[in-house]
Amino acid sequence: MAVTTGYRLDVRFRDGTDGIVDMSAMVESEAAGVFAALRDRSVFEAVYVEAGAVTWPGNIDLAPDSLYAEIKARGRCVFSSDGLLGGTCANS
Repeated sequence: MAVTTGYRLDVRFRDGTDGIVDMSAMVESEAAGVFAALRDRSVFEAVYVEAGAVTWPGNIDLAPDSLYAEIKARGRCVFSSDGLLGGTCANS
């Protein structure tokens, strides 16, 4: 996994499936909730994988099964300002 421009991550799953996770709209939204902490670039860049989930300090994480399904189908997962993309890229 690598942090790229904006609030984006380049992810690769164990089976080789890879794509982009774009969290820009959600992180920058007034309704970001716990994800507002990721506006601090140093916090966003502190991302790591724990038990298969994209995770940040402060118990912030993304549901790996939803990310995988969306990336497998579309090659990317773009979160909207409410944290969803077609109901599949949901935060946990």
